[in-house]
Amino acid sequence: MQTKRAYKPKPKKVINAARERINELFKQAELSGSKKYANRYVEIARKISMKNKVKMPSELKKRFCKHCKSYLRHGRNVRVRINEKGTIYTCLECKKQMRFPIH
Repeated sequence: MQTKRAYKPKPKKVINAARERINELFKQAELSGSKKYANRYVEIARKISMKNKVKMPSELKKRFCKHCKSYLRHGRNVRVRINEKGTIYTCLECKKQMRFPIH
């Protein structure tokens, strides 16, 4: 017995436009000198991802804190440690850790 989907899948052009917009917002966040603007770009990108049900690429997932949702800049507000189990990102804004295993 198959279950029905709770939603109608989005058209391919909507999904592709959402992915392009997410990538562009992360580029803007990287170029932005202001922490306030970078965090806002990440917030908008996350909302686009959730609204259009588009998975965010793994390399972009590592660029913002999972807890406080702030944009992470290496050496400024994130500490990166590598051990035998994987990579540990420590956000210096909220002092929380994110662990990314090595596959």
